[in-house]
Amino acid sequence: MKTDSPSAARRLRWSRDDISARLARPAVMPGPRDEHIVALPANTAIRHAAVLVPLVPREDDVHVLLTQRTAHLNSHPGQISFPGGRVEGGDQDRIETALREAEEEIGLTRAQVMVLGSLPDYDIPSGFRISPVIGWVEPPFTLTLDPYEVESAFEVPLSFLLDAANHEYRRYAFNGRERAYLAMPYKGRYIWGATAGMLQRLSQQLGGEPA
Repeated sequence: MKTDSPSAARRLRWSRDDISARLARPAVMPGPRDEHIVALPANTAIRHAAVLVPLVPREDDVHVLLTQRTAHLNSHPGQISFPGGRVEGGDQDRIETALREAEEEIGLTRAQVMVLGSLPDYDIPSGFRISPVIGWVEPPFTLTLDPYEVESAFEVPLSFLLDAANHEYRRYAFNGRERAYLAMPYKGRYIWGATAGMLQRLSQQLGGEPA
């Protein structure tokens, strides 16, 4: 079947307004397979953090900008993540945290990011409660990576990340317990854990094809 008609080409691209509208809808609740989404015990000392999920419109697709952490870091060395970090006292809100961290880690200035909305907080077993902020970044732009924290930055097509066929449910043993996690391997990059979990939440919230 040919897909070169104007209507088919339009369906391949998410618009900024369409994504913003879907993020504004009621949050989609996790499904029965989403065992990787944890519920922290009531007595947990929660530490708050925020990440920026940068969406970059390219000719072929909207892409998601991700980073790979340097191998020497004490926390999650070498893992793929979004730019982000802990909430600091001077941050007005989680959006401020996400934008500040993105500027510090990859040199993406606040003026370059249009905030479209956010996803529900994502808890991880270490006690962090992460607020994912969705931002739209129009090219061209130049990144300046913090060499201490960020080894590289790369983009993944949104269509790949939204395809449930690319969401791999896996399990591993940790401290005598079996834990579930999600993975989205892409061209030699192993996207997993909280990053993959938040991308899945984005997929669920956008819910299918663009309008």
